[in-house]
Amino acid sequence: MNITKENLGDLDLSIKVEIEENDYAENVKKTLKKYQQKANVPGFRPGKAPMAMIQRMYKTSVMADEVQNIMSEALYKYIDDEKLEILGSPLSNEEKTGAIDFDNQTSFTFFFDAALAPKVELAWNKVDVKLAQIKVPAKDVESQIDHITRQYGKFETPETIGENDYVYGKIVELDKNGEPKEGGVSTFSSFELSTIKDEAIRASFVGKKNEDKVVLNAAKAFSAETIENTLHIDAAAAKKFKSDVEVSISGCSRITPHEINEELFAQVFPGADIKDAAAFKKKVTEEINKANDEQCEILYVNQVRKALLDNFSAQLPEAFLKRWILSRGGKDVTAQSIEDDWAEKYLPSLKWEIIDTELNKIQSIEPTHIEIVDEVKNILRSSMPMNEGEDEKAYSERLEQTAQTIAKDGKNMGQLVDKLYVRKTAKLFREKLNPEVEKISAKEFAERAKA
Repeated sequence: MNITKENLGDLDLSIKVEIEENDYAENVKKTLKKYQQKANVPGFRPGKAPMAMIQRMYKTSVMADEVQNIMSEALYKYIDDEKLEILGSPLSNEEKTGAIDFDNQTSFTFFFDAALAPKVELAWNKVDVKLAQIKVPAKDVESQIDHITRQYGKFETPETIGENDYVYGKIVELDKNGEPKEGGVSTFSSFELSTIKDEAIRASFVGKKNEDKVVLNAAKAFSAETIENTLHIDAAAAKKFKSDVEVSISGCSRITPHEINEELFAQVFPGADIKDAAAFKKKVTEEINKANDEQCEILYVNQVRKALLDNFSAQLPEAFLKRWILSRGGKDVTAQSIEDDWAEKYLPSLKWEIIDTELNKIQSIEPTHIEIVDEVKNILRSSMPMNEGEDEKAYSERLEQTAQTIAKDGKNMGQLVDKLYVRKTAKLFREKLNPEVEKISAKEFAERAKA
């Protein structure tokens, strides 16, 4: 066997794989022997058919498979041994290879086209991105604590509606005569009385029960966002919605908030050993900051990524890459569709793969199995506390076994792996760029995230 390469340009390659009979003959012989031992040919006892007959029946297909396997293994071993950083994967050059006749040939020559990744210098000096940090007002912490007390509170379905209850029912848009509007909104929905802005409208629901009806002006009662969510219409329509609606009540529910006590602390943060409201508030604040920091990391990674992509100046072997994408695409991928989507879809993705490779040369950012298992354990600790009578060693072993099983299964691991990837990428970016931290409001963050 002999493998050689020829440079066709700065990045394009031609790889030639030459295979001789002695490269595959022994394996073909062994495979045919196995076929003979298992063959059930009419006129012969099982496994006793003459080898000449087995060869006539199977040799061509067995040889073809063996040559293809040897060729493929040798090609990729050559790429690894030569440390060729190729883009995509080699493509068979059928024109150079010509027709293959496995019935009559004993030696074979295959040609492949390939393309090298360009030399890339990441433009760190052109990246000017600040690391956002969301300011958390005290009222947001109190709001989250209120949400938690309701989440862990007592759920009831009273007969009559109270001041802070949820109302369920059918909501119908009315015309100017107070009749159901033809083609208007008609939907089953629910809303919390506290979302009603107008005090008089809110009071009109108190004391009502199943099958009672209340007519109200939606724009006077609700914000545009609440109208959108309650009437199940789009945001633009919600802003323009000025009609009266009739609410036919079908029921209500009530949540009595949980007292802020040690029972609540243990339910929300098991194992944290929180003893008082101040420590609970501190822990809630930490969790809010943790969640915010994760979102800020995602934004930071995306912004730095965009800057690196915008300043990617290396030329790519586009003709080869378009052929490669076409060879891998399904029936909906055509040469024209690739051309149409090249600048917006394929080119940025290919550039990022090259940048990602360069980043991994600096520091591995691909999550390892150990890191995935450790992250699963961190998540499990909040929902899988120690059993009564279980010591720390037994708990750690149980936690490890459960995490290993979940990580090995692989289902629903995509989001967690993405999270770890962002975390490791953000760490690398911070080390390379030492970004300025900029404190912003949640509203400002939302605006930047949409950009």
